[in-house]
Amino acid sequence: MNYPIAGLIIILVIAGIIWLVKRNQKDEKDFEKEIEESEIKPGKHEDPGDPV
Repeated sequence: MNYPIAGLIIILVIAGIIWLVKRNQKDEKDFEKEIEESEIKPGKHEDPGDPV
């Protein structure tokens, strides 16, 4: 087997894994931000003693 070709393939695989991990972390941060923005906020409740 040709060792330089095998080494190149291994380097490309490692680079691909690193790229996928970084992209996943970015997507996770975006997802968490989206979830926080979409959470239902409690509304204001009227005081029962106040006439409307």
